[in-house]
Order: sequence, then structure tokens, then C-alpha cells
Amino acid sequence: MRPILSPAESAALDRETQARGITASSLMDNAGRAVARAAATATGGLYGRRAVAVCGKGNNGGDGLVAARHLARFGMHATVVLLEDPATLRDPAEEHFRLLRGSGVAVRSGPSLAREVGRADVIIDAIFGTGFRGIPEDAHAAAIEALNAAPAPVVAVDIPSGVNGETGAVEGDAVWATVTVTFGAPKPGLVLHPGAARAGIVEIASIGFPADLIRSDLLLVELEDVAGRLPRRRVDDHKRSSGVVLVIGGSRAMTGAVRLMARAAYRSGAGLVTAAVPEGILPVVQGGVTEATFLPLPQTEDGTVVEDALDRLSERLSGFDAVAIGPGLTSQAETASFVRSLVRACPAPLVVDADALNAFGGRAVELADRQADAVLTPHAGEFARLASMSAREVGQDRVGHARKLAGETAAVVALKGNPMLVASPGGQVRVNTTGGPELATAGSGDVLTGVIAAMLARGLGPADAASVGAYLHGLAGSMAGAELGEGTTAGDVLDRIPDAAARVTA
Repeated sequence: MRPILSPAESAALDRETQARGITASSLMDNAGRAVARAAATATGGLYGRRAVAVCGKGNNGGDGLVAARHLARFGMHATVVLLEDPATLRDPAEEHFRLLRGSGVAVRSGPSLAREVGRADVIIDAIFGTGFRGIPEDAHAAAIEALNAAPAPVVAVDIPSGVNGETGAVEGDAVWATVTVTFGAPKPGLVLHPGAARAGIVEIASIGFPADLIRSDLLLVELEDVAGRLPRRRVDDHKRSSGVVLVIGGSRAMTGAVRLMARAAYRSGAGLVTAAVPEGILPVVQGGVTEATFLPLPQTEDGTVVEDALDRLSERLSGFDAVAIGPGLTSQAETASFVRSLVRACPAPLVVDADALNAFGGRAVELADRQADAVLTPHAGEFARLASMSAREVGQDRVGHARKLAGETAAVVALKGNPMLVASPGGQVRVNTTGGPELATAGSGDVLTGVIAAMLARGLGPADAASVGAYLHGLAGSMAGAELGEGTTAGDVLDRIPDAAARVTA
């Protein structure tokens, strides 16, 4: 998995690289050259083309200065608009500014910005780097506005200016980049929204950092990671050796969720799925999942699972390789008590979703009282109820909050959203970027729960099960969305899971 470097980790990488004898000046030269190549590609050529680099201070601005110099050397007409007093520049940016002055590149000040970007064929955004946070002000805010108004493509240096490199937050305005060239590794602000939406195409340039120094506990899940972990059936497998899953869910008013879970587990390769549902809805559920076996549970007057239903389940739980619980159960008090008892007693790995998470609202620490591994799959609202905070607070630092909840519950937390985050109790967080708005449809989360349960049943550990499940679910959603657009349903996503798995292993 590819490390995603925070601003602090990026700064440490610079220092450790220089300690090995690779100078800051050479790193900046390599970075600027990579940006120049991307800018030349964005214009479709060099002859007669005009590039404008809009530069702030610090290393980000220095990279822009180098890019302009290399573009001039390539044969493009290059201009720098410097937003800072050149006297404030420090090495290595100051060194490269001296080299620039002898290269024939025109250097302009801020007041000429609008005219220069208005006639540019490509613009380089080198205003702010990954350490920026807050709201751009004064000349910097005006520069961002000018770049966004210009017709030319914009190539951002490391991160679009105005995006918080740590969280992806955009508190004021930020550049809408066509391409972002980032160095050594992606940054959180390039994979976390809303910043990710501003980045355009992200190119990761190698500029001389030693590979062994590029490390982080925030990781990007890529196709080869999933291909290497995706379970495959052996020639002598049978239905029980392929993974036995129990899905528990449903109520009188919600019969579809448990069917989606069961079908998704089958589509993800589970060999045998049992659906445990309130006895009153058993005929309806049976008609929707012909391959499953069934276990009727005693129900309340409201058609939900009663508290002592665990008595009927307890002797059978050891016969399952994974258990998924939650969707459609409702938050009825007696049912919530049943959920808490089952989570505590279950000997098989668990996926805890939807109303099963709501049963622990404000009492998340109780989730740590378990016998087996667990994957929690909250969306922002469920996460907020678990952690006793607002959904807005969750969104302000999704990585940090997911990491904290995983530690408190001793469980893997798969925080739904774009991107989906998979946080482990030890502090590692994996980022899955497959999928998009086509997954914003009722039942999509129930499908994900079934997929993750199948991966657990087939032998993956909780973090791998959640990562592989999220990747396949997102890829299946994109495949369905490409065909059906905004009419995509959860059932459409479910039906394409085998195709997504085949694409991963192709």
C-alpha cells in the first residue's frame, strides 16, 4: 500500500533525505522539472506557448520558479508572477531565484497577475504548499480567484493552493487544478474531500527521496493490494470451506436490508449464508434469497427481534465463520439489548452495521467487550451517535476521529464516505478511493456489510476484509454507475461484485 504523507511527515522526509547527502536544492530542481514536464503536457506542445508560474514564498514557490526556468529551457515562453518580495526568499528558493534571473524568464509582481494569467496557455499554481491551513487572504486570495477565472489549464505544485494538506479541508477559496504534481507520495489533502475534488489528475513524481524513508500509518489502497489479498477458491473447496456467514437483520417494516446482505455475501464468494430474521418476515426474506438457509427469531409486537433471541442463536454461533448484524433491525429498545448481548458473546468475527451500531450510541466503549474481531461500518451519522459528536465534527477530521474510535473500541472502523477509511486499533488508517456518488443510494451500505462479512468468513483479517470489501464495493458501484448513471440501485451494485473481483484479478 502506498504511504500518504502528512505535512509533518513530508517535512521529516525532506530532513532525513538531506541527512543522506541529497541537497534541498537538488530536490527542488527535480520537483520543478517534474512540474515543467506536466505543464508542457497540459498545453499539448511547446512552440509558441506561454506559461505563467504564480509563486508564493517557501519551497512551494521555489518549485514554481524552477518549473518556469525549465519551461523556458524547453522552448516555451515563461513568466513568473511573484507574490512576495524577492528579498524575503530563503534558500533553496532564493538560490533558484538567482538562477532564474539569468535564464531569460520574465519576473512580474502581483499587480500584473490578471493580465499574465489571462493570456497564458498553462498556469502553474505555486502559491501555497501542503502546510497551508486556514483562509487565503489579500494578494493570495486574489491570486487564487484569478487562477480559477483563467481559461488555461492549471498545474498545481504538490497540492492546490488553499487546500489544507492535513485534512483536505477548504475553508475559504482554493485552486481548481487540472493536474497536481505531488512529490514522493500522495498527501492527505489530495485524497480527502473536498480537497481531492480540487486536485484534478494527481501525478506522483519521484524527485530523489530514498524509498525506505517514505513511510506513514496512513496508506492508499491500490489495485495490486486488493489482488494480492482477494481470496480464491481451491479446486477441492466445498461450500463450508468457502466461508459460512450468518446475517442478522430485518424487521416488519424493513425486509430488504437482510436480503441485500445475504446476496452480497454470496456474490463475494461465501459458500453458505444463513439469514436470521424476525419470524414474521421469514416468508418475504425467503422469497428474495433462494440460496440461503434461514433461522427465524422470536419477535416483539412491533415485528423486531426480542431480547432473548440470543438463546436461540447462542448454540449455533460457533458454526459460522463470520456474522453480520444490524441492517433493518430498528432501534427498538429490546432489540438493541439483544444486539449488545450478541456482540459481547459472539465467538465469530463480526461486522457491526446500521442499527447494531445505533445500539451502542453514546456507549462505544462497550464495543470493546467482545470475544472476537469486529469491523464497525458507520456512516457519518452513525459514527456521530457512537462517538457522541456531530456529523459536522466527524467531517472536520475523518482520519483522526476514525483512528480514535478504533482505539477505543479495539475494532477496525470502516468509516463510510468518499473516500472510505479503514482504521485499525494500532493507529493505521487505509484510504479506499474506489466508488463515487452512485453509491449514495438506499441499501448500498447493506451490500458492503455482506461483502465484508464474506471476506472475513473466507479467512481475511478484519482490516484486510474491510479494505478488500470497500475496494470491490466501490469498483462495482463505478461499473454500475457507468452503465446506469444516477438510476443505479444497491441491487445493481451487488450484481456487479463478481465482475469487480474479476477485473481486480485480471
